[in-house]
Amino acid sequence: MTKPIKKIVAIGGGEIRTAGTLAIDKEIIRLAQKERPKLLFIPTASSDSEGYWKHIDKYYGKKLGCKTDVLFLLKETPSSNEIKEKILGADIIYVGGGNTLKMVKLWRRLGVDKLLKTAWQRGIVLCGISAGSICWFESGHSDSMSFYNQKKWKYINVHGLGFLKGIHCPHYNSQTLGVPRKNHFRKMIQKIGGMGITIDNNCAIEFLDDKYRVITSKKYAKAFRVFKKDAKVHSKRIPQLEELTPIATLFKR
Repeated sequence: MTKPIKKIVAIGGGEIRTAGTLAIDKEIIRLAQKERPKLLFIPTASSDSEGYWKHIDKYYGKKLGCKTDVLFLLKETPSSNEIKEKILGADIIYVGGGNTLKMVKLWRRLGVDKLLKTAWQRGIVLCGISAGSICWFESGHSDSMSFYNQKKWKYINVHGLGFLKGIHCPHYNSQTLGVPRKNHFRKMIQKIGGMGITIDNNCAIEFLDDKYRVITSKKYAKAFRVFKKDAKVHSKRIPQLEELTPIATLFKR
């Protein structure tokens, strides 16, 4: 029996209400290899936002032809079996943006982290945007503290599920209070080291087993490797190539 290909698509950011990530979303559906795949939306990071779910349902369901379902973990209390059936019964699992710290803590408490790993190993497509892209990495550059105190907060490095190596920064080409997010991230790398994998809005990286490639929905969108070498922080663009490239090359300095 052929071993399933492990698939993750990490999306740096974008607006589904205006189909801003359409080319990326079509690639996610293609990876499922089904005419009408079952997509499960997990909105834990947005505190189970009903409005967010309605947008996903309309976009992925009505517009892109998926069979959509949602897993609420805060506003509802599904049983362990219900959670397992939804996660392992999906063809695509899409994780929404929001509070990464709160989301990952709850997932670990409910065993969702282990079920997502099983789904990944079975070849179910794991994907998501912002917090939903940070979660697949070892850790990520997160604005989670802004959800607790909007006036006084700092970016933090939040532990993810560790399916992918590196420290991930989504929205790399965005700004916070007029300061480019990349400036905050470079300071983090200067302080803690490690390999940063950054993704702009309307850009994604798809990881298939031990290979990857950059995909975009806007020509300007890019991805970068950010790392510390000889006491300096370096930024190297990750080339957007048609062919898949070994993931190991992302970690060469």
